[in-house]
Amino acid sequence: MIYSRSAEYAIRAFVQLAEVPGGKYAMVKQIAEKADIPSHFLAKILQQLARKGFLRSSKGPTGGFALRIPAEEISILQIVEAVDGLADYERCLGGMAECNDQQPCGMHDSWKALRASIIEYLEGNSIADLARAQEQKRKAMERSRKTKKTAVARKA
Repeated sequence: MIYSRSAEYAIRAFVQLAEVPGGKYAMVKQIAEKADIPSHFLAKILQQLARKGFLRSSKGPTGGFALRIPAEEISILQIVEAVDGLADYERCLGGMAECNDQQPCGMHDSWKALRASIIEYLEGNSIADLARAQEQKRKAMERSRKTKKTAVARKA
């Protein structure tokens, strides 16, 4: 993957949080279960992102976490940057201490283009985009299962 497991978990959790109605909160345990993430690990990630201003948190039996910013306004890049930082995208793949357009390593030009594409993708896709894509995929899978069940029933 192009980012850490922590960033992956944060993105998956944010997709779940995008489905929470306004004014409501989702508990870590619920988010973790739906997104298949270890809840103790997720709690730490969400607390970190709440401190950075992405989430609201509330304690108590109806508490949990909610997006502070609309899902349409949160890019994947913002989440990756908040969790991992962007230093890994900027360092030299060849391991050189100084690698730039003036003093490039052997992989500089190809990595520069790939890095730009990755950053563009992460910046150009929002949490809402991922939530919509996930919902479309879920519906397509349901239709496929129904079609298979119908075909099996016809053969019987």
